[in-house]
Amino acid sequence: MFVAFLSSTIVSNALPVIITDLHGTQDQYTWVVTATLLASTATTPIWGKMSDLVNKKLLVQLSLVLFTLGSILAGLSQSVGMPIGFRVIQGLGLGGLQALVVIVIASMFSPRERGRYQGPIAAVMSVATVAGPLIGGVIVDTSWLGWRWTFYVCVPLAVIALFVIQRTLDLPHVRKDVRIDYVGAALIAAGVSTLLIWVTLAGKSFDWASGFSYGLVALGVILLAVAVWTETRVADPIIPLYLFRDRTITLATVASVAVGVALFGGAVFLGQYFQIARGYSPTAAGLLTLPMVIGSMVSASVSGSLITRYGRWKIYLVVGAAMMTLGFGLLSTIDAHTNMVLLGGFLFILGVGMGMTMQNLVLAVQNNVRPDDLGSATSTVAFFRSLGGAAGVSVLGAVLSNHVTDLIARGLSALGVGAGQSDGATAGLANLNELPTPIADIVRGAYGDGTARIFLVAAVMAGLSLIAILFIKEVALNTLSADQQRMVDSRNAADVDDETVDPSSGLPERAAGAT
Repeated sequence: MFVAFLSSTIVSNALPVIITDLHGTQDQYTWVVTATLLASTATTPIWGKMSDLVNKKLLVQLSLVLFTLGSILAGLSQSVGMPIGFRVIQGLGLGGLQALVVIVIASMFSPRERGRYQGPIAAVMSVATVAGPLIGGVIVDTSWLGWRWTFYVCVPLAVIALFVIQRTLDLPHVRKDVRIDYVGAALIAAGVSTLLIWVTLAGKSFDWASGFSYGLVALGVILLAVAVWTETRVADPIIPLYLFRDRTITLATVASVAVGVALFGGAVFLGQYFQIARGYSPTAAGLLTLPMVIGSMVSASVSGSLITRYGRWKIYLVVGAAMMTLGFGLLSTIDAHTNMVLLGGFLFILGVGMGMTMQNLVLAVQNNVRPDDLGSATSTVAFFRSLGGAAGVSVLGAVLSNHVTDLIARGLSALGVGAGQSDGATAGLANLNELPTPIADIVRGAYGDGTARIFLVAAVMAGLSLIAILFIKEVALNTLSADQQRMVDSRNAADVDDETVDPSSGLPERAAGAT
């Protein structure tokens, strides 16, 4: 899990350097991140469904191999299009890892015990998510390494994980007839990808109110509608729609979408804020996220232990979502001159909320499903969280790009410089250090104000997740693991089959006698 989430964020502080070195644009900046999120989002439900049908250990290993291959190829890139493409391969492996690790733990431990183990897992996820920029910054600032090692550094970690899993992971495998809904999987991936491409390119490559824009939206909606129709008619759907009859699963899914938008969409652009708006080096930008790392790590571990000890989980979700909303709300007030100590306090509050929220939403869902649906339910939550993240990066990236360009154009106009002489997004990323000081100050101020607007949107989404969580009904945590529950269900079914039926009542003799 550390390998998976580290790969998502380690390049964030390196991206300004990568884009500059490979002569890219702000739109490509967003796509280096979106490509991975898009691939992982589209494939997460497939990995989850397969875990209900085939060997989980083999699937985890396959995910790691795909991830490692994508990392090596991305590090060899010679143009911006290459890391975007190879990050798709990384995303395929990432989609498996972020779903399968949680599913494996659920197979081993009961929901009541799971908090103790998911606490460290959530801490690892949080630490990797926000420590990635720090590690990436150090790598970029180390002359004998360079930005390519932000991709290579995950490879030895993945190899170690692969070796440890081969030697230690031993799960019982329930053999079933494998029936994967490939049509549904393809339709879901195509529909989601189409809408995300529309969100990312609209307003830049084509107008929002254009025939091409309307066509993309229509195509995406039609593909998803056909996917839903398909899922209602196949024996083993990728996303079983009957799961959403459960209120907890429905509300947790809504909350996960909002959390994904807030977390991925907000955090991805922190490195850009610290480097461009504040002028810090990549290493310093990573160090400045430490308050968020510490808050997330502590709250995830403590809340997980308390859940196992007392069996109550909703209070931590409510407090976590409230802290996330507050943290993003405070961050929406920043600009290019905000006091750094105050900013660190805002990030700590946000980190505490992150740690309490992410994995505990998954725990609430896992506690409400049958063992046979564990993989599908877990991956469904991860799918919608990743979907929210991919949409968040695309939408907020578009918001930032458009707002920054407008602010720079206004600033240049005030200086008497024609807006057409400088593109805001390109100036901000490609040649900031070469600009005259007055123009560089305008660019820094624009990125400071633009980042604040991103956090305002993230605060609204975090608030929506809080509302959804408030309506979730708390259910006592089960004390059996998924495998134990599966064995109990099988034993009970066998007992019923072995009983003799009383002809007068139609009930098994034992039940008829009791009646």
